[in-house]
Amino acid sequence: MAKELVECVPNFSEGRRAEVVEALAEEIAGVPGVRVLDRQMDPDHNRAVITFAGQSEGVGEAAFRAVGRASQLIDMEHHRGEHPRIGATDVIPFVPLGETPMDRCVELARRVGRRIGEELQIPVYLYERAATRPDRRNLEDLRRGEYEGLKTAILSDPTRAPDFGPRRLHPRAGAVVVGARQPLIAFNVYLKTKDVGAAKAIARAIRTRGGSLPAVKALGFEIPHLGLVQVSMNLTDFHRTSLLTAYRAVAAQAEQQGVEISHSEIVGLVPLAAVADVTGQALRLEGFTPDQILERRLGE
Repeated sequence: MAKELVECVPNFSEGRRAEVVEALAEEIAGVPGVRVLDRQMDPDHNRAVITFAGQSEGVGEAAFRAVGRASQLIDMEHHRGEHPRIGATDVIPFVPLGETPMDRCVELARRVGRRIGEELQIPVYLYERAATRPDRRNLEDLRRGEYEGLKTAILSDPTRAPDFGPRRLHPRAGAVVVGARQPLIAFNVYLKTKDVGAAKAIARAIRTRGGSLPAVKALGFEIPHLGLVQVSMNLTDFHRTSLLTAYRAVAAQAEQQGVEISHSEIVGLVPLAAVADVTGQALRLEGFTPDQILERRLGE
C-alpha cells in the first residue's frame, strides 16, 4: 500500500519560552521520516504553532510524542494568553497533502486521539472531518468556556464528555482537540488603535458565523507589546474567501470606523495556490493559474 504524505500543525499553549518550543520541535524532529517545516511563537497569544510533515505513520508518532512532551513542559494552571485554549497541546489537525485521501487523515486522527487518551490519560475531543458528532465539528464549540470552564463542565455536562480518555482534565495538560481538515490559512490584520472593541466588531462583521464572508473564522485581540489590536482570521477555504478578499473586507470595515491598518501577517505556511490567487485578483489576470509559476514547473 502506498504511504501518503500528511501535514500536521499542532498549536501549543506556550509562546514566551523559546526553550520549550525548541524542545517540542526537537521531539517532533526525532521521529524518522518527519521534517519540521516551520515554527511560530506569539507572546501575546502565548501560543506556538509547529508545522511538520511526512508519511502518515511517522507524523502520527511525532504528534503523540509532542503531546507527551508538552504535558511535561506546560502547566495549564499557570497559563494565561489572549487566544482561546483548553490544553497544553490545544489542537492537532492532520492535513492531507497531494493525492492523500482525507479518509487517511481521519483514521490517523482517531488512532492518535485514542492513544493520547489511553496512554497519556489526557481527554481528547475529535473535530472537523474526524468528529463523531455534528456538534463537535467546529473548534470554537469545543473551546467554549476554555480550560477554566471545561474543568467543571467535563465532570457534570454529558455533552462535554470526551471522545477518548478520562472524564476529567489532566492536572497539567488539560485536554486536546484532534482532527482532520483541509489546509487553512492563519491570517492576521493589525489596526492602528488600542481599542480592542474595534477589532472585535470587525471580526463579527466579516466572519461566517453572523458575518459576511464564507469559510472565515475571526476574532479580535489586543496586542499590548505592539500597542495595536488584531483581527485574527482562519481562512478555512481560500478558494471561497481569498487572502485579498479577507484583507479588503477588514479594510472596508476599518475605514467605516475611522481606523487605519498597520500591517498584516500570515502565521505558518501558506499554499502556493493561495498566493497565486492573490496575484491574479490584484492584477486582474485573465486565466492565471499556479501552473504558470516557474519554480512550480521546475519542481515538478
